[in-house]
Amino acid sequence: MGKNESNQLNRRKFLGLSALGLTGLTILPSWRIDGVKIALSDRVVLGFIGLGQQALSDFAGFATVPGIQVAACCDVDTMKLTRFKQRVEAWQKEKGMSPRCDMYEYYEELLERRDIDAVEVVTPDHWHALQTIHACQAGKDVYVQKPLSFTITEALKMVRVANDNNRIIQVGSQQRSSGEFKKAIELVQKGAIGHIDKIYAKVGDPPKPLDLEEQPVPANLNFNLWMGPLNDPKIHYHPDLCPPISLDPPEKEKLWGAWRWYRETGNGFTADWGAHMFDIAQAAIGMDGSGPSEIIPKGYNGQQYLTFKYQNGIVMTEQPYLEDMPGAQGIKFIGDKGWIEVARGYLGCSDASLVPAELAGHRPKNMTPEERRKMYEEMQKSIDKGKGSFEISAPHMQDFVDSVRSRKKPIAPIEVGASTAVLCCLGNIATELQRPVKWNPATLSFGDDQEAWNHRLYHYEYRRPYKL
Repeated sequence: MGKNESNQLNRRKFLGLSALGLTGLTILPSWRIDGVKIALSDRVVLGFIGLGQQALSDFAGFATVPGIQVAACCDVDTMKLTRFKQRVEAWQKEKGMSPRCDMYEYYEELLERRDIDAVEVVTPDHWHALQTIHACQAGKDVYVQKPLSFTITEALKMVRVANDNNRIIQVGSQQRSSGEFKKAIELVQKGAIGHIDKIYAKVGDPPKPLDLEEQPVPANLNFNLWMGPLNDPKIHYHPDLCPPISLDPPEKEKLWGAWRWYRETGNGFTADWGAHMFDIAQAAIGMDGSGPSEIIPKGYNGQQYLTFKYQNGIVMTEQPYLEDMPGAQGIKFIGDKGWIEVARGYLGCSDASLVPAELAGHRPKNMTPEERRKMYEEMQKSIDKGKGSFEISAPHMQDFVDSVRSRKKPIAPIEVGASTAVLCCLGNIATELQRPVKWNPATLSFGDDQEAWNHRLYHYEYRRPYKL
């Protein structure tokens, strides 16, 4: 056992999750924001776990919600810790609050804070389960980024623990709070295009084997702690997995963490965009909390696309929803009376009168590499300024905070996130086994398919000392 791993185990033994001895680290935030005193019943104190680009984007959304304070942050990279602290304290000063955001390397210490009501878990997918479960056990509500989990077993365990502890969980599938997607779901469910036979949901490719060369770990990064429960010996540090930044001179990440694209550390576009597009498709056809009964991988007996078959006869394929835009992520619902297309900023229908003008948006168009680069540069500028960008979904954050206050389920509760995460895992399991997989969504089982039961995306043994 390495030094960092041993230290972490000792720290966990000392801290546990029983609110021991760290109350001296808590703060009493200033509750006048823009000169307005916030009522005790409206105050929600947040802590952030994981501080990459997504955390900056999500903070910009939370910062627009009345009554929010951010008291602490946690990351395995000291530079990202400092950057986030600076961002939060600048916002606090601007709003007339006392500037203070405490920094932690170990998330268990942040969870011990009695003044923190809720946390956002915005770490890589392999950390979502443990951090969400421990947060629930520590009495915190959780906004957890999508996909909910790395494996099927983790998703099911997270649901049980959240419900056992009466916690509010919002999954970061922010399309659920976006007008065009909400309208598409409404139109499908009220039968506007008749009986649904097919769904085209374009998300992208499954993960590939890790092929990055090992490089020296920078001094500011605790890569052993970044690894956490992952136990694959092929995993090693490469800057693409943990995109570096600079504070002096300021330099942000050049890419989103590439851990998403590798089997050893992520679930590819299947889960990254599937947690958005497959999620909306399942919501529209009434499959929240359920799922497909058969999954057929691309290439099997000439199968052109990854295919999900439901017991009600609906078939969903991972294929382009726009013929002239094969790479664009989006969804097409095909019914016996027409069709509906939906993507970020676009809603189309065979009967145009069904689409409100304010939601129609613009049909996606092909972009050159230079146009796409400029688009992402503008999105990053918006994130840096705390405004703009689809990823800054203030309505989704507001819905979470409203649920924390009311104790009512949010728009994307953990049960929804779990069924979507399970679907994404099933797609990758069938793809890697290179054959159809049968799944019983009622009993959550593979029947007698032992090969599927044994697949790493159903369950894998965590690296010691981590346990699920």
